[in-house]
Order: sequence, then C-alpha cells, then structure tokens
Amino acid sequence: MSVVLDTNIVIYELAGRFVQPLPAGPYVVSIITEIELLSYQSLDESEEREIRSFLDGVAVIGLTPEIRAETITLRRLQRLKLPDAIVAATSISLGIELLTSDRRLARTPGLQCQVVSIRP
Repeated sequence: MSVVLDTNIVIYELAGRFVQPLPAGPYVVSIITEIELLSYQSLDESEEREIRSFLDGVAVIGLTPEIRAETITLRRLQRLKLPDAIVAATSISLGIELLTSDRRLARTPGLQCQVVSIRP
C-alpha cells in the first residue's frame, strides 16, 4: 500500500536520520514537496541530483480539483500553512496514510497519519 511522505520525511530519509527504517513503499509525494525540496537556495549540484533521483522513484501528485478543494477547506478550518495543507489534502484525497515528523500536522482531523521519530 502506498504512503504519502511529508517534505520533512524526505529530507530526513536523504540525511539518514530515522530511528527505524521507513515502512515499505511505494511512496507518494505532493507537488509542493518537490517544489520545496528543489527550491532551497543553498542546494548544491550533488544534493539536487540526490533529490531528483529520489523523486524519480516516487509518484509526484499534482494539484487535482479534489486536492485543491480539500486544501482550501483545511486552510480555512485548521489554519494550516499552505504547504502543510496541500500535503494533508493530498493524503486525504488519495485516502492513504501520511508519514510526517510534524506532530501538529498529525492532529489534523480526517488525516490518517503516522509520526515518525528521527535521531537528533
């Protein structure tokens, strides 16, 4: 079964910071995760290649009408930041679990979510 990865999970996976390995994929990320990962100003060529390689192995989900509508609802009712609302809406719209390290996001009503522990 697929799982949606929050941006922070991808960052920690690439950095090798998990206490336990991630559950088996396949993995899905939101288009906002791709944008966030590739838009860091301090990203060097090697890091960009590593991120692009990771993204080549997952499904990147765009902003469908359903995801857009759910994002708007989450922003209005839960006051989530736009990237968090898009990631949560992607998970809710697809009906699959989200992996995150963001405990606040994990409390979003209607979101199937697992909080993943990282090494300090």
